[in-house]
Amino acid sequence: MNGLLLSDDLIFSSRITATARAHNRAVMVCKTVDQLLAKLTGSGSVNVILDLNNPTLDIATIFPVLQSAAVGKIVAYCSHVDAERIKAAKEAGCNLVLARSQFVAKLETDLATWLDTTSSATPVGPA
Repeated sequence: MNGLLLSDDLIFSSRITATARAHNRAVMVCKTVDQLLAKLTGSGSVNVILDLNNPTLDIATIFPVLQSAAVGKIVAYCSHVDAERIKAAKEAGCNLVLARSQFVAKLETDLATWLDTTSSATPVGPA
């Protein structure tokens, strides 16, 4: 498994997993934070993609848990109008935070890189 995806949007999740398969990558979809955290246990090196608009997500509490679990890259996306959530994710240490439209535009070309467990996964840290 190359990545975990937190998303309760079935159609969007399907698009991401299909794109991952096309790039010979595997993404496991978690609909809730509890499912995501359960999958982190014993998963080895894994990157995480977060839908910041997931109703079970609390940015302030999830990022320290992800960092202590030594996950690789953390890529997040949300509505472009949710500037506070974007800022909070960047400040929490997310490697990449994109508006959903940017995420979609880069999905085909960048997903393999986002899921690459061999490249540097140094968080961007607080802004």
